[in-house]
Amino acid sequence: MVVFTFMTRRVISNCYTIEKMVKQKTKRQTKQATHSQTTDKNQRERGCEDIHCVNDEDTNAIRQKLLQWYDKNKRDLPWRRYAVDEKDPNIKAYAVWVSEIMLQQTQVATVIDYYTRWMTKWPTLQALSMASLEEVNEMWSGLGYYSRGRRLHEGACKVVSELGCNIPDNADDLLKQLPGVGRYTAGAIASIAFNQATGLVDGNVVRVFARLRAIGADSTSQPVTDRLWSLANTLVDPERPGDFNQGLMELGATVCTPKTPLCAKCPLQSHCLAYQQVEREKHVLQSHLVKSNTVDVSSPEIPDIECIGEDCKLCIPPSDPWQYDLGVQNYPRKPKKKAPREERTGVCVLCDKQNPKMPRYLITQRPETGLLANLWEFPNFKLEENGRKEKLNSGSFLESTLSIDSSDTIDQQHIGEVVHIFSHIHQTYLVDSLCINERGVNNIANDCNGQATKWVTKEELLSSAISTAMKKVFKAFESKKSGSPVKNKGSKRKSEKTLNTGGTKSKQLAMDMFFKPKSKT
Repeated sequence: MVVFTFMTRRVISNCYTIEKMVKQKTKRQTKQATHSQTTDKNQRERGCEDIHCVNDEDTNAIRQKLLQWYDKNKRDLPWRRYAVDEKDPNIKAYAVWVSEIMLQQTQVATVIDYYTRWMTKWPTLQALSMASLEEVNEMWSGLGYYSRGRRLHEGACKVVSELGCNIPDNADDLLKQLPGVGRYTAGAIASIAFNQATGLVDGNVVRVFARLRAIGADSTSQPVTDRLWSLANTLVDPERPGDFNQGLMELGATVCTPKTPLCAKCPLQSHCLAYQQVEREKHVLQSHLVKSNTVDVSSPEIPDIECIGEDCKLCIPPSDPWQYDLGVQNYPRKPKKKAPREERTGVCVLCDKQNPKMPRYLITQRPETGLLANLWEFPNFKLEENGRKEKLNSGSFLESTLSIDSSDTIDQQHIGEVVHIFSHIHQTYLVDSLCINERGVNNIANDCNGQATKWVTKEELLSSAISTAMKKVFKAFESKKSGSPVKNKGSKRKSEKTLNTGGTKSKQLAMDMFFKPKSKT
């Protein structure tokens, strides 16, 4: 009995020992597995970091190749001549400043004429600071995004009155002290005019860098923005920062374009991961077509970006994978734009024909803030979606705002619809015209909803600070009067679409909606 008890205790003790050993082994294995997974993840992350960065060897090669290409291929543009020929750093900086502001959201071909006329009229900061805002708006008329001209004028006034006529010579101070100057513009002025080794990032540079380093995440996200600026400041050439930055923008504008990029002509082709990825995809496809399991040793050994970047905030996301037919155009990835809102506006071209050889037209000035601030336009009011009624008593618009009675008008005519696309608004103008007799002209109010009014001739109208949209309206008016067909760019795609959700076309704007007959006494 004693022996049996002793043996039983020995067995139980051994079982406990074995169980403890098994638990310890399992714990070690789990720890090793966790460590292995962490190591793999860290390796993947380091792999992504290596892909989206540039090493010293690549940096030097990219600088040399880009500058050589830029020297041979740069376009002859007026602001570049200033940057090379002008000796006064303030005038040079001013010339760069004007060009960079004008080039925002505007094509080079459009800017050249505006820039030349601007610099002829206001060749220095001091000259611009002495101009009126009205003159600036007139010069900017048709260029769009009118707040740019206003802030440029405001900045010139500040430099003259507060900074002793000296433009700040570094990106940080430019960014802090000049209104309307953002990080990109500050970098452009500092590098081109003052030779500061600072990078810049605009739309062209975003595209070049995204393809160069296979950055496929949303180009507006913070991680991508940070990486792009890091690349810009790393790559910028310390000896020729201005030329390097202009070279990047030139490359994006002429070779590494949004559509049909000219990869065969790109000086950075051998450093471009997007191009290498395209070549890899071609090779894989060819291998499948010939049903071969072998890999051509001459093909480029390129890491699979998608495999490396499972958790990377810079790679193409799994939810929006690489598309073979797009090629390098898979980069950069932009967020989907919000559809512009639809707006309909009633516009009336009021004409004074007391002098038939030189008729005059009434225009009103917009408020000092908001869209198209301070610009001049024909009297107008917003319409509801059905196009029949203005929210704030459209029937008495002209009478209540300008004291125009329907009995003082003649030659009423419907002109038609004019479409203009703003960046965030799809605007349809429903245009009518009418002439006003002498009594109506004399009785007309001096302001429209608190905004100034004035009568102008055709020549004065076209040289005034009016928007492109109002120029379209006037062109439609003249075409109608001359019997020519009214042509309006941008309206064709909407011409057959309904303008409300009910499926029926909106009714034509009637002239009587501008007036509300006076009650008989």
